[in-house]
Amino acid sequence: MAHLKPLPASTTPSLEEDFAVFTNILGFIPNSLLTMQRRPDIVKGFAALTRAVMSEEGTVDPGFKRLLSHFASRAAGCQYCEAHSLIAAGIHGISDDKINAIWEYKTSPLYTAAEKIALDFALAAGSVPNAVSDSLIAEMKAHWNEGDIVEILAAISLYGFLNRWNDSMATELESAPTELGRRVLSQGGWTGGKHISGNQR
Repeated sequence: MAHLKPLPASTTPSLEEDFAVFTNILGFIPNSLLTMQRRPDIVKGFAALTRAVMSEEGTVDPGFKRLLSHFASRAAGCQYCEAHSLIAAGIHGISDDKINAIWEYKTSPLYTAAEKIALDFALAAGSVPNAVSDSLIAEMKAHWNEGDIVEILAAISLYGFLNRWNDSMATELESAPTELGRRVLSQGGWTGGKHISGNQR
């Protein structure tokens, strides 16, 4: 059970446009934001950062930025964000085949060399303590320009906030990401953990 109950979206009418940012990303308003709205300015600030980081006007594919967020969340161990970021990746253009191959990304022909290095980077950047090394940065620079790297790290860092928020709050996972987690992520040991009612903690 979540430590704080999500409030109805109608509780804070002034957040309608901010909630719409996340409906566009996920297809629904996440319980994390419905809980966070107890302090509306935090929702507004996070929505503004999300707009900037996940902008489709960048040079990094919007769907791939969600995959980066997934790998960073995997490193952090946040099962809520693992499922959320993966469902968002599908909504934003990552194929089912590519999603189904995430556990074999290092060897899968569906992932380019540049993508594989960036996903390695996301795992390293999402780890505590941080595991980004000089050699990994050198590999990144061989495949991505400096603007790309800023955009990639921003996607990873955005989910750093969400990983801490949702694991500390034990945010209840919604039905669509739960189903995706059970279908795809359970192959790697995902259970939903504290984010699904009835699971052992």
